[in-house]
Amino acid sequence: MTIHPKSLALFGAVAAALTAHGTTEAQAQAQEKCYGVALAGENDCAAGPGTTCAGSSTVDYQGNAWKFVAAGTCVTMEKDGGRMGSLEALDRDLPA
Repeated sequence: MTIHPKSLALFGAVAAALTAHGTTEAQAQAQEKCYGVALAGENDCAAGPGTTCAGSSTVDYQGNAWKFVAAGTCVTMEKDGGRMGSLEALDRDLPA
């Protein structure tokens, strides 16, 4: 059986795509949303009413703004003033 160079190239491209997809999926599974730990303008997505998406928080450690962190680390994260990360939105440090 003879393998043509085009077949090898196609096989290589498919293998690379599957590997890249698996890596992205594994990375996403290894992270969780953590509320109340992002600095102003450094949140990963929506920060409550009046905001849109990434970078839209206006207060450090804004309770309704989240950031991706390594899975299992959110609730152990301690920030200034004894603030702790949360897996759910918080009612603290909201913009006026």
